[in-house]
Amino acid sequence: MPYDTVPYYTGPYRAAPDGAEPYHAGPDDAEPSDAVLIEASLTAPERFAGVFDRHADEIHAYAGRRLGPEHADDVTAETFLVAFRKRHRYDTSRPDARPWLYGIAGNLISGHRRSEVRRLRALARTPRDVDERGLHEEERGAERASAAALRPVLAAALARLSAAERELLLLVAWADLSYEEAAEALKIPIGTVRSRLHRVRAKLRRHLDLPKENV
Repeated sequence: MPYDTVPYYTGPYRAAPDGAEPYHAGPDDAEPSDAVLIEASLTAPERFAGVFDRHADEIHAYAGRRLGPEHADDVTAETFLVAFRKRHRYDTSRPDARPWLYGIAGNLISGHRRSEVRRLRALARTPRDVDERGLHEEERGAERASAAALRPVLAAALARLSAAERELLLLVAWADLSYEEAAEALKIPIGTVRSRLHRVRAKLRRHLDLPKENV
């Protein structure tokens, strides 16, 4: 396995080369869950590489959307380094480690809060005419757009949210986590996720100057 796909490698993140074979645990356990890999890595650390191979590109893409490419490599590498160091705390009753990894990545991204807001404000200054139909597209865009493709009005609205509000919204919108997974990532009750997300969407509508309606 190349050194640049090992999760506890401390250098910058690098995507696996094209055509590289994904990590497999072996013929008797070809598709182990994340929980199985993490538990096995307690005695065989190299097994954690399977978690890295499975999720690193996704975490890298999310960090890039939030902060831009200049920070994405470092956030990705640090996410898996922290995860590797804390793997003994992982709840192995949860087969999918994505919420756990996004929680770690989110904590690291919060350390670049000013960079994220500056990035959003720079995108907001991009000249572009937005009509009423465009404003509705802005709101829907929060559910699916990448930061690189953000329209200025939406970028400005996201910049005006608090860090916690933006984190929750983008975990659902960009990371495509369910409410249950977002609750796991943020370590809060699912009822809190629902109520906060409702308030965040209402605030986003106000920032976008949209009529009150269900999203």
